[in-house]
Amino acid sequence: MAGRPAKLALANGVIYSGEAFGADGEVDGEVVFNTSMTGYQEILTDPSYTGQIVTMTYPLIGNYGVNAEDVESRGLFLKGFIVKELCEAPSNFRSNESLDAYLRRNNIIGIQGIDTRSLVRQIRTQGAMKGILSTTDLDDASLLKKVAAAPGLVGRDLVQEVMPQESCGWNDPLSELGRPSDFVSGAERTDGPHVVAIDYGMKWNIARYLRDLGCRVTVVPGTSTADQILAMNPDGVFLSNGPGDPEPLTYAIETIRGLLGKKPIFGICLGLQLLGLAFGGKTYKLRFGHRGANQPVLNKRTGRVEITSQNHGFAVDATSLPDDIEVTHINLNDQTVEGIRHKVHPAFGVQYHPEAAAGPHDSHYLFTEFLQMMQGTAV
Repeated sequence: MAGRPAKLALANGVIYSGEAFGADGEVDGEVVFNTSMTGYQEILTDPSYTGQIVTMTYPLIGNYGVNAEDVESRGLFLKGFIVKELCEAPSNFRSNESLDAYLRRNNIIGIQGIDTRSLVRQIRTQGAMKGILSTTDLDDASLLKKVAAAPGLVGRDLVQEVMPQESCGWNDPLSELGRPSDFVSGAERTDGPHVVAIDYGMKWNIARYLRDLGCRVTVVPGTSTADQILAMNPDGVFLSNGPGDPEPLTYAIETIRGLLGKKPIFGICLGLQLLGLAFGGKTYKLRFGHRGANQPVLNKRTGRVEITSQNHGFAVDATSLPDDIEVTHINLNDQTVEGIRHKVHPAFGVQYHPEAAAGPHDSHYLFTEFLQMMQGTAV
């Protein structure tokens, strides 16, 4: 192989040989796939991918380069990146760096030239599994021994690795390129409701949406207590996305229970799962998860279907939810829970990412519903 050699070893014994790009080294993680055709920079900077090696199913990645405006967090948190073919000559007026240089600068290992169709079939058939990606150890037996000893994601608290350590205000609105045409920015307002956003690994576009609504946004660490949040006297509380298994996050569940009925609550992704646990429900690990920009979701309250962006490996068990919880949205591919709402208290959440704008802006109405809930005008 002309470039630097690299290997990917899976827990089921399958090994792929390819060409390295980005950084050199060796990492272990859960190997998953994302079906989006674009948005690789947002995927790379999404803290929800902590502990994972991400495979892109679209065959050519890197063709529009990387820019400073489209990042979703303060860094790159995934373990490794897998593509069929890396574009080494990006063409985009907004690009200021190639994908290869971006990964190299952020010490992320990439591999190209492997059969990503075969890899995705392995994951779909056997489920997301542990893997080792290496440019330094190319011995098959050694890699398989290492992958067998690698830790999984179940039972681990990954939020502590990605959440901020201090509270801060948020002032950046949506960019003109990403704002829905029917979404009138209220970012110039200073008298809007105060939202405390609990950051478990939050994508920045969520905070941008809240600011665009005219909200005054305070971002707090995921370990913040109910008393600490209530002392800020917010008009509403937002529960962010984040990585990994929600069940070990007992501190977050306790905080949400302490806020329930006292403040309006809106959760996205991990925030939805934590809300379900706080309601008394249970969660479980999906076979290979939902990661992509084309997941069809039925809004049971309106009968409309939304095309959504998703990134999660766990889901709320609908049968575990108490009678005072309504399932509002379901995934039309596998009937999993995509939205819940409390029938008594002002609290709701969705499993997908309404801020991600997966082509159409099908789901941005949820931010407006949260605003109306805080204003007392929700129907």
